[in-house]
Parts: sequence; structure tokens; C-alpha cells
Amino acid sequence: MTYPESRRDDVVETLHGHQIADPYRWLEDPDSADTQDWVSRQNEYTQAELAGYSERGWFQTTMSAILARPRAGVPVKKAGWYFVGRNDGTQAQDVIYVADSLDELLSRGRVLIDPNTLSEDGTDSLGSFTVSPDGKYFAYGINESGSDWTTYRLLDIATGTPVDDVVSEAKFSEATWLPDSSAYLYLHYPASGRSEGTETASLSGGRLMLHRVGTPQSEDELVLSFPGKDQYFITPEVADDDRYLIVHIFEGTDPATRLWVYPISSDGLGEPVKVVDEFVDEIAFVRMSGDLLVLRTDRDASRGRVVLSTLAGEFTDLIPEGESTLQAVRGTADGLATLTLVDAQPVLTLYALDGSGRRVVDVPGGGVVGLNAGAEYDELFIGLSTTTDPTLSYAVSTGSGDVRALPELVRGTGGSVGFTPPQVTVTRRIAPGRDVPYFLITRSDLDFEAPRPTLMWGYGGFRIPVEADYRPGWPAWLAAGGVLVITNLRGGGEYGAEWHDAGRLKNKQNVFDDFIAVAEHLRDTGVTTPEQLAIHGRSNGGLLVGAVMTQRPDLFAVALPGVGVLDMLRFHLFTVGAAWASDFGLPDDPEQFEDLLAYSPLHRVSDGTAYPATLVTTGDHDDRVVPLHSHKFIAALQHAQSDPRPVLTRVEVNTGHGFGKPAAMIAAEWADLLAFAAHHVGLVPPEQ
Repeated sequence: MTYPESRRDDVVETLHGHQIADPYRWLEDPDSADTQDWVSRQNEYTQAELAGYSERGWFQTTMSAILARPRAGVPVKKAGWYFVGRNDGTQAQDVIYVADSLDELLSRGRVLIDPNTLSEDGTDSLGSFTVSPDGKYFAYGINESGSDWTTYRLLDIATGTPVDDVVSEAKFSEATWLPDSSAYLYLHYPASGRSEGTETASLSGGRLMLHRVGTPQSEDELVLSFPGKDQYFITPEVADDDRYLIVHIFEGTDPATRLWVYPISSDGLGEPVKVVDEFVDEIAFVRMSGDLLVLRTDRDASRGRVVLSTLAGEFTDLIPEGESTLQAVRGTADGLATLTLVDAQPVLTLYALDGSGRRVVDVPGGGVVGLNAGAEYDELFIGLSTTTDPTLSYAVSTGSGDVRALPELVRGTGGSVGFTPPQVTVTRRIAPGRDVPYFLITRSDLDFEAPRPTLMWGYGGFRIPVEADYRPGWPAWLAAGGVLVITNLRGGGEYGAEWHDAGRLKNKQNVFDDFIAVAEHLRDTGVTTPEQLAIHGRSNGGLLVGAVMTQRPDLFAVALPGVGVLDMLRFHLFTVGAAWASDFGLPDDPEQFEDLLAYSPLHRVSDGTAYPATLVTTGDHDDRVVPLHSHKFIAALQHAQSDPRPVLTRVEVNTGHGFGKPAAMIAAEWADLLAFAAHHVGLVPPEQ
């Protein structure tokens, strides 16, 4: 194939004794005329190629029908109000409804805010919302074009009237209200960190600020900052008894936590009590129990436990470590609710506040969408999903354990059904040798008398668990007759801290070896063949796909790296990239540089190699994993590819890392990804 020209410059650096060529460094400037011209030519080329795929029409029609299904999120109760996000299937963004009772919310409720009115193209989205303790204010964050940058605004909940109060240049936080509802805290970043174009500048440190409603942002009070520690992140939370402001401090994405407690009085915030003041263990505040803090931690418990802590940091067991992996703990009026993973499958359990009275709640679903509870309420809401259904919400009585399914939430959207997902069978399997668990999902009417086209998904990082949950493309792939494989790799959070540690830093290659082991097991057991196997992952999962396709190009027919971290020698120089050092290491460190160079996808691309058919996806406003990763990688692949199979890129305009993407864009992207995969693995949709 004759690809669009990608200029190769003579850029070479000496890094820790290595001569590192970087011919496509000019693509690091996303707003330059050269880069924008390159993106335009690449997109035109990709669209021309995809236009010739007979499978594309079926996937476009099917994905449009899937995204046109009415849907609803997980209800949440705050300050006496009930809220839920809904979409009738025609809206780019979900609409937030409010009611003063659950029954009213189920019948429909009242529209509080419609994010579809925020921008003409639907790319501005609602990032988060909180409610003032007195139930008066609704504080919502707006993210523009999929960016992480957030602007906070207020509504009067009772009337829906906007309040003249704006806070901008926030990131990675929500409005955390003080008990008297007069002010909220947020994480602010200096104005110099923001760009008018596509974000690439390295992010400076965030400052925890206190904003008083009705005053200009310029008068906000600095509560906490760490000058010179740009990778520190601060997460505040007010205790359920209103006595303390709990502050979690993290270094980058490392789960190890410092925990500070600020007394709250009528005079404001007192001096912090440093309950834990070193980065060693993961610690998360849950609620108060008298004068003691209830915490979730992995201290001396790889799979997690719940403890009581004094303000001096003395821990005693409340719910000891068990066989399952503790993911979340919430306070309720009757005590505690825990969410654990049993072999990567969620289990909800209720306890009294002293840890007694354990009751498992029967709520079916393969993946967790949300768990919303409060220490003042005797009901909680849990949302679960399957590979074919986005959200199944349940109301649970924390006293009796009774469960009420809430299908009325979806009916309340007013939309019509449209797409009916196929019946599927989910099987749990383990790839031997490395003992890597994975889910094998297929349409229930299909068998494995012969190998089938298969799509394999993975992540393997940052202690994030991967479950058999919903993504919009899964029901389309399954309906077309494809096999879906969801892998549980080292580096993830399915089996606790030790499982995570086994897949990060010097152990990062374990993640790629695990993924390869599953692929080989699928081949050896006759599920699929290398000629029928497509692989997909996003973000850290995009790194996974880039790494394995360059290490074992013979094992895969198709590679779909999405918004991936692909240049492991320069990722730390852009936006929030340096925060990922807890999993990747830092290229500035000579020893860690060697580990990164060994698997960096960009630097493993070798001229004259037969690579799988590849479709790289990114967003031109991605300020988390900046698009230069994808740009440089595909330029290198196009130069190196010796196989007639295409290596292409698809750059979405006015979108970021993925959050808040309008429904039509989601449908179009998935249609292209799945059509590309189907075309090159031989999957023929049923109506063709």
C-alpha cells in the first residue's frame, strides 16, 4: 500500500548510552500546520480504505441501533434528593433527572440539567456532580471536548435556576462541600498549565482550594499544596459526622496513600492530624465509627481488609482479609456495604458497623457500573452490567437485604427498544503455564467445531480490575458471530496488590507475556487461529496491544491499539504522563530506562516486518494520553510494514481520551473498529 507521506527527520539523541532515533518528533506538536495536514491526509486515507469493506455497513447499522437503545445510569441519593442520568437513545449526552422520592424518579422525575445544550456538536459533557448538604445547590463539572479540564457551575435544585458562580481550571476532582453548604473544595491547577490548542504541556502540581459560594474565584483560599511535587494528587472528603475533612494524598497513580484529617469547626479548618504520613499502603476512608475512622486498606492484606483506626494511625481489624479481593466499602445507615471480586466477578455484602451480621446480596451482573450509598441512608443503589447490557440497577435495603430491580429507570427515558442483544454463554478459563484467567464469551447458539474469528481484550495495569462487563462494541461483535475474550492480566486489580505488583515496573513484561499466553491457549485449544485473532485495548491497554503486536506479530491478524501509551521514552514529558511512573517507571532513571526501552512499542517497530492489520485510534484533544503516541507509532508502522495488510490511523476531532464522547461518535468509532477487525479475520456478519 502507498501510505500518506510521513516526513522522517534526522533526530537522534543519546539516552543512557543508547543512540535513539526519533524521526517523527515533529508530530509531537498537534497544532502545527504540518501535523494537522498529516492528520487530515491519514484520516482521508483510512476512510477511503474502510469504504471498501463490505462488513462496514452492517456494523454501522448495528452500532447505531445499539447506541439508540434507551438507557439509564445508577441512581444516587444526596441530601434528600434522588438523581439519575438517562438517555432516550437519540441524545449525544445523558440527561440528569431529579426527584424527591424514588418512585417519582422511576416514573420519570424532572430534568435538572441537559448537557446536550452545552455545545452544538455534543462534545461538552458533564464530568461529575455533587450536592450541598442542605440540598440547595447542585455543583456540576463541565468537560470541554473530552478534556480533563473542568469548569464548575451551580444550579438551584428546587427551581433548576443557574446560580451566578463559576470556578474554572480544575482537574481530577469534584466539588466537595463543607457541612454548612457555604463553600466547597476542589483541585486547582495554575493557568499556565492550560493551552488554547491541544494539550501537551507537562502538568504542574494541583492546589486544594476552598471556594465560598458567591465570591470570585480569585478570593479562593489555599488549603493544601505541595510545591515542587507536581505528581501529588489530593482527594478531599467530609466525614459523615461532619467533624472532619479527610484528605487522601497520592503520588501519581500509585495507590499508596497518605491520610490527613482536618478538624472542622465554626471557625473553619483546623491544623491537620497526619494519621498516615508515608506512601506505603493503599488507604481509603469509609466513614466514622464513634471517634474511630473506618478505613479500607491493603496493609498486611494483599486482597484488602477493613480496619478501625485511631487518629494516631493505630489499626485494628474490622473485616479481615478474605479469599476475595476487596474493591470498595461504603457506609450505610445500618453499617457497611462491601464490594468484592471473587475470581473477577462482583459480590455485594452487607455488615453491621462492628463487622458482624454478614449477608451476601444476590444482584446478578458481570461488571460493576456504580455503587452509591450514604451513611445516613438505609438504601443503596448498585449498577451492574453484562457484555450485552449496559446497566442493570438495583435498590437494596441495607437493613433487610431485600433487592428491588429498577427496570423503570430505562422505561422512564421514553425511548424505544430497537436492538435486541443476542443470548450469550460466558465461560471461565485459565491459560496454563502462566495460569492466566480469562472469560470466553460467545453467542449461545454457536459451537467450536471449527475455530472462529475472535476479538481479545485486555488492560493489565494500575490495579484496575477487568470484568466481564459492557462495552458498546461487544454485543455487535457477538451478534455478528464473533468470539469475545476478556483477559485478567497481572498488573490489574482482580487479585489484589501482589497481582498488581507482578505486572508493573520491572515486572511489566509479565503483562504482555500473560496476554500472549491466552492467545496461544486460544490457538492450542482450537477456539481460533492466528489468522482469525484480533486484539484490542485502550490507554494502558493500547500499550498492551502495541507491545504484543511488535513482540509477536505472527500471533495476531489484527491489532487495535486505542489512545495508547506507545512512546515509553517520552511519555513522562507531556500533560499528566509522569504520574504513571508507579506502573511504568521513569525514563530518566538509567535502570528503568532499560526496562522501558525493551518493550516500548514505538522503539520495537522493525523495518521489513510483517505486522498485523492495524487500526490505531486517538482523539485530537486527548490531554491524558496525548495523540503524539498514536501519530508516531502509526508513522513508524507504515514505514516498516512489509505485509500487504493495512496499518492505518483514525483520529477523532474534538474528542479526548474517551470520557464524555457523544453517542454518535461512539457508534461510528466502534463500527469502524469492528468492520476493520471482521474484514481481516474473516468474520462475515449474518445478513451478508
